[in-house]
Parts: sequence; C-alpha cells; structure tokens
Amino acid sequence: YFNRYSAPETEEDEFADERAEILAEAVALKKSSVAYMHPEVGVCLEDANLFGRNYFERASAPDVESMEEAEERAKILAEAAALKQLASDYMHPEVGVKTTDPTLFGRNYFNRY
Repeated sequence: YFNRYSAPETEEDEFADERAEILAEAVALKKSSVAYMHPEVGVCLEDANLFGRNYFERASAPDVESMEEAEERAKILAEAAALKQLASDYMHPEVGVKTTDPTLFGRNYFNRY
C-alpha cells in the first residue's frame, strides 16, 4: 500500500522531529520579535513560581556587611566628601579661606626683616 506511486509521501521520524524543532524555534522567534516591536503590550505572567517570596533578598531584609566592607565604604565616603569640598572651593573662589589652626597666626621672630 505505501510503496505504490499514488500513496502519499511519508517522512522519516528524524526529519519530522527536526521539522517540529524548527517550527517551535520559529514560533519562539516570532513571539520575541512581537514583544520587541510592541512594548506597549504588557507582560503576561503564567508561572506560579514567579509569585513566590524570597526571604533572603527581599527589600526589608537586613543587610549583612563584613567589617572590611564597612571600613572600605567609610573611606570611600570620606574621600568623596573631601573631593566635594575641594570642588566647591575651586568653583567658588569668592568664598574666603577659613582657618581654625592657631599656629597660623604666630609670628616668626627668626626670619623677620
């Protein structure tokens, strides 16, 4: 029956599997291209696992930080504050220099004229 000339052509199983994979990839590519070209369409969530809670990385979880990281952060913030002060001194020369060191007002008796 299948060897006659008028019988419909049949495919081998591996060709049929490959054709199904190609069509599935084409459908996925079409879906991603439609999502890219139409950002006004919302995202549909279908997986129930997406609604689960993560108790370790939630926003209200306390941050755990090592002592080295805390010291490094303090150094970086101190350097940033010093750079900010330097930049404001450079950009605003009309603000006078303020000194609080009392040794700056002393007199030099050895080099006076």
